[in-house]
Amino acid sequence: MATLLAGKTAIILGVANKWSIAYAIAESYRREGARVILTYQGERQKGTVEDLAKDLGADRVLNCDVTKPEELAALVEALSNEKLDIVVHSIAFANREDLSRPFIETSRDGFLLAHEVSAYSLISVSNALAPLMAHGGSILTLTYLGAVRVIPNYNVMGVAKAALEASVRYLASDLGAKNIRVNAISAGPIKTASARGIKDFSKVLDGVAAVAPLQRNTDPAEVGDTAVFLGSDLGRGVTGNVIYVDAGFQIMGLQAPE
Repeated sequence: MATLLAGKTAIILGVANKWSIAYAIAESYRREGARVILTYQGERQKGTVEDLAKDLGADRVLNCDVTKPEELAALVEALSNEKLDIVVHSIAFANREDLSRPFIETSRDGFLLAHEVSAYSLISVSNALAPLMAHGGSILTLTYLGAVRVIPNYNVMGVAKAALEASVRYLASDLGAKNIRVNAISAGPIKTASARGIKDFSKVLDGVAAVAPLQRNTDPAEVGDTAVFLGSDLGRGVTGNVIYVDAGFQIMGLQAPE
């Protein structure tokens, strides 16, 4: 049995269902011997995440809405006897209407909401949980190519992801002295529940598979395995980076004519 993460404890925020990227990361972590803790947001998600935890063999399931300081404080209290090695932040949200209309028409409230949930939450989670990583460790978040390039119908989420990626760099600088590494994985488009909120997402999948050097879309397990690398001692020298796991799509410019 592989044990790249043996003896390590990971908390994963953002597991929604078996098709979420966070679930794939949890699977890879469990395969490599990590002890896994999951969080859920509110009673509505509790039963689903508890069932997922059973399937994964996760140790604990805790409540936390990262937009509520009191719940983040309660999470820290619940983890007070834990020694965390890995924190996975897989949380993002934008109003559907702010994804479907032109970016220039983004509402103020929608802009602030997308940034609070999708970018600021990484800062608040890192600030809250870093003291529990007394021996150092790895903080990991999920981003997308829309942070650096215009992706149709991604709109305000792309701008929020740009803020997230900048936050990764600043957090890496702040936390490096504590031997805590902070990185992001920029995954290719994957059929998740949140992705279904993006208009014409199936066309994005088809377009990426046609252009990417590997001529296919991203497998969630590939993201999970990259997360293992970043969370393990193999990634001990990597911080402040965005690692692309997208079948090579991000290197392409124009598609060669047939």
